[in-house]
Amino acid sequence: MPKKERKRLQVVISDEQDALLTRTAYELSSPERLISKSEVVRLAIEKIARELGEGAHIDEYRAILDADDVSDDA
Repeated sequence: MPKKERKRLQVVISDEQDALLTRTAYELSSPERLISKSEVVRLAIEKIARELGEGAHIDEYRAILDADDVSDDA
């Protein structure tokens, strides 16, 4: 079966955000299955999109994005 093609995205994250990703991947992992930081990012994307589709947490997400430490300087 051919491997599923995926798009690649490169982002710059802070040391704190990397630590959060690492900790989350560790917490989601089990002895049977290790979870990667990329899988955590994909899960977060799906969760946020689902919540926004339901009209939930929009103001909360906007407030987070408006914070200086999360904004994209590019």
